[in-house]
Amino acid sequence: MPCTEKKLVILATIVAAFLLPISESFAVDKGDWLVRLRGIGVIPTSESGGIAPDLLTSGLEPQPAVVPELDITYMATDSIGIELILATSPHDLDGTGAIAGLGKAAETMLLPPTLLLQYHFNSKGKFRPYLGAGINYTISYLENADRSLEAVLGPTSVKADNSLGWAVQAGIDYHFAENWFVNFDVKYIDIGMDVELNSGGTVRTLDVDINPVIVGVGIGYRF
Repeated sequence: MPCTEKKLVILATIVAAFLLPISESFAVDKGDWLVRLRGIGVIPTSESGGIAPDLLTSGLEPQPAVVPELDITYMATDSIGIELILATSPHDLDGTGAIAGLGKAAETMLLPPTLLLQYHFNSKGKFRPYLGAGINYTISYLENADRSLEAVLGPTSVKADNSLGWAVQAGIDYHFAENWFVNFDVKYIDIGMDVELNSGGTVRTLDVDINPVIVGVGIGYRF
């Protein structure tokens, strides 16, 4: 067989190994539970508006975080899954504009449980892409002002409202053993919150948009 034909046969074999059903032991079926543990990078894509009423040229910019994430998917059909995502992440809020020289000005923890409806392609094969869309509710807690901000404003308390928004997702599962698979996942979540800075009775407010892209890699198990 000519070299070129051999290469085409090898390429076709590799493609078939990924895209075609190999064994029923790898199939995802209605009623299955998929549990994934990922390491994720939470990358904010936005920053805040001005701090009203007197620091309108200043703002707070959320910084990235790297944390673990747990998600649980129930397969309502062979191809449609319902996924709940659980994680919490710490975020520094750096000063921008007129207070950029402060560096870190405040910090918060975010707890963003997210519920997604997914469609899984090639559910009977080893290589299974999926798309998802759903809703997110983000809880902000343990908000604190940094010493650098308090050096300018005096003792300051920080309070952030919770956020309700939408989320979209794309990912890939690769089943390498009967119940085990590796996963790559990307999400975008709409997160925006009102933040209040209270410095000895002087109240300042601003809108902080976080809107993170979340990139994750991990391992999963099918029950």
